[in-house]
Amino acid sequence: MTQDALVQVTGVNKYFGDHHVLKNINLEVGKGEVIILLGPSGSGKSTLCRTINRLETISSGDIKIDGVSLPEEGKALADLRAEVGMVFQSFNLFAHKSILDNVTLGPRKVRGLSKSEAEELAMSLLKKVGVDNQAHKMPAQLSGGQQQRVAIARALAMQPKVMLFDEPTSALDPEMVNEVLDTMISLAREGMTMIVVTHEMGFARKAADRIVFLADGEIVEESTPDQFFTNPQSDRAKDFLGKILGH
Repeated sequence: MTQDALVQVTGVNKYFGDHHVLKNINLEVGKGEVIILLGPSGSGKSTLCRTINRLETISSGDIKIDGVSLPEEGKALADLRAEVGMVFQSFNLFAHKSILDNVTLGPRKVRGLSKSEAEELAMSLLKKVGVDNQAHKMPAQLSGGQQQRVAIARALAMQPKVMLFDEPTSALDPEMVNEVLDTMISLAREGMTMIVVTHEMGFARKAADRIVFLADGEIVEESTPDQFFTNPQSDRAKDFLGKILGH
């Protein structure tokens, strides 16, 4: 184990029935590192992302966050989940709560912040993601791009050690994609540890410290963005990039 590995995935297998979705996955993510998971549809990247906070259970292997193995369930799991922020394709905001209430809920309930502390934290994060002027609106009054930025602020409000992003822009209209990616790039530059599943190749090239390429449930290739995009080593990666970059 490397000294500063924040996330360690060791020998992880995952089955859905007879379908072997993740095959002996080994991955370490250092503090402050931005890892981008790429691969064709059905390669296991979203499943891998979701196992890291146990939204998907694993069939075998071990996942550690900051040296602690993911607990099975109960309070220990809830505590560890608070260390791992997650942003999904859909924004999952509470429709009946204001933007401010959406962001303050976790810090108050899980982290025990007072209302005023939570609101101060929430406003600073909403400002960071550029939607502080929307704090008193309801989610339905915001664009998709704004809602996704609120979802990022909400995850950050838990002060997580690592942020997981599972295709955070795939449900957005094209003109909103960049506002979310720009928010993520600034987070990466501030040193947030991030694991991102995305189809946005320009973003992957710009933000990643390391590209992890999956196919058929296996890690086929790991390299820097520059090396991956200019000189992929595996046929699977060459084929994938040919299809994507050929358009």
